[in-house]
Amino acid sequence: MSYRSGMTSMPPATRPIDGLADELLALTLAAEPLDATLMGFRQHDGDLADLSLAAEAARAAARAALRERITAVATDDLTEQEAITRAVLLAQLSYSDDAMFADALSYTAAAFPVSPSSILLAYLRMVVATDGKQADDYIARLSQVPRYLAQAQQRLQAGRTQGLTPVRHLVEMAIDQIDRFLAATPSPLAIDAPDDWDGAATWSASLDAILTSEVEPAFAAHREYLRDEVLPTARSNDDVGLVHLPSGLERYHALVRLHTTTDRTPDELHALGIAQVARIHAEFRELGQRLFGLSDVTEIFAHLQSDPSLRWHSSAEILAAAEVTVRRAEAASPAWFGRLPVAVCELDAIPELEAAGAPPAYYMPPALDGSRPGTYYTNVNEPRERTSFDLESVAFHEAVPGHHFQISLALELPDLPMLRRLPLFTAYIEGWGLYSERLADEMGLYSSDLQRMGMLSADVWRASRLVVDTGMHAFGWTRQQAVDYLLTNTPVAPIDVESEIDRYIAMPGQALSYMTGRIEIETLRARAEQALGDAFDIRDFHDVLLASGALPLAVLGDLVDTWIAART
Repeated sequence: MSYRSGMTSMPPATRPIDGLADELLALTLAAEPLDATLMGFRQHDGDLADLSLAAEAARAAARAALRERITAVATDDLTEQEAITRAVLLAQLSYSDDAMFADALSYTAAAFPVSPSSILLAYLRMVVATDGKQADDYIARLSQVPRYLAQAQQRLQAGRTQGLTPVRHLVEMAIDQIDRFLAATPSPLAIDAPDDWDGAATWSASLDAILTSEVEPAFAAHREYLRDEVLPTARSNDDVGLVHLPSGLERYHALVRLHTTTDRTPDELHALGIAQVARIHAEFRELGQRLFGLSDVTEIFAHLQSDPSLRWHSSAEILAAAEVTVRRAEAASPAWFGRLPVAVCELDAIPELEAAGAPPAYYMPPALDGSRPGTYYTNVNEPRERTSFDLESVAFHEAVPGHHFQISLALELPDLPMLRRLPLFTAYIEGWGLYSERLADEMGLYSSDLQRMGMLSADVWRASRLVVDTGMHAFGWTRQQAVDYLLTNTPVAPIDVESEIDRYIAMPGQALSYMTGRIEIETLRARAEQALGDAFDIRDFHDVLLASGALPLAVLGDLVDTWIAART
């Protein structure tokens, strides 16, 4: 494997704005120690986040003080990248405040890694201990699980006093996930000892002891709390949206800003989604006629879902096809990108413990210390229930040239503050992933018209997210209305529709980021092509998009406009 890790510590800042970026990064890492570990920052390995309201208030005060200092930085003598850094810092602080206002911990219990119990079950297993200290820190972190889950319960209790309650269906899923964890042998949280460590045997015994005596009882107690206290007052499937909660619409507006990095309203996004769905349906009719002799989208979708030849036979078959697809994309990329990542994309199956509630696939960024490569995880659970025609589009989105290129290239930018290299802004991240699905068609990567049908399937799925996410959280749609909309307007497998709708319920606003970001990138590309004419070079354009790390969409637009102006 060819893999070069990023930096595990922040270099001394040479400019004031870079120093402020380092300070914000330090605040961010201290606030989310487990995230820090998974990114490769190991200074908080023995900690879990403090979920208390007092800690959250202290973090808000620290952000406010930092914002004053950033705002006071004069812009006249900043370089282009320093000016971008300043804009990024102010945006990140603003979106952190939006997240605090939305206060998801007060009403979220689910089997997705946005709920405390699920965060632990999804991410602790990914920790890699490369030496004795990191191994001991892992045990120290596990000792904090009882405190962490107790604080999660306190936040849920505080929410209930304000009329903020989780959704019953998602609470039941969280309980079921904990049950499966408690029944698993060996424990999914029993990570491996460092290689060739003479303390491994003693450490492994200590690990087993803390899992048995502290961690598993804490999860069992949390499960009982969810069952006995949370479940009886939880919302029904008819009231899944934030609009049904006190100040719910205002909370949703804050999350829309955070996830889209725009000022678009739910009404605008809902209408945009409906228009995009209609446009993509027209493409389905054209391709469906060519492939199946069908021009009615309902008949096309039914064929895609009912044809047994469009299902997988085994988990191994899914993984093998994903591997071939990713490697083919890597081979074609030099003609479309001037700069390629050093890091190679690894592939693996989503672990069984989380597979039932997980999406079809996702990408886990590499750790900066090299302990874990960037990995494309594929859901191979119940292969005969999963459609095969959409594998390639998902791989192009999550792996190459999608998130793996985007995130790895950012991590390999040595001249930017470390904060700028991290995947902070969802609309940029997911917009690039969705753009990559269409770009792959331009690159000639789809192996057949049937796989192009998968591209359209993924496209209409993301467009439909604009409709159902706003439908539930702004306009009061029921869970079944949202499910029915996806089933009617997309060929996504029912097994995935159910889990996706549950994800949108658990993560309000996140699903809006994909199409919002993609449309902005396409708009910027069209603007550049029109302005530059024959001088437009797709490799240069992609390098500009990926050479400054993740950006809010407005900042990305300014960057591209500056690039265009320098060439005209």
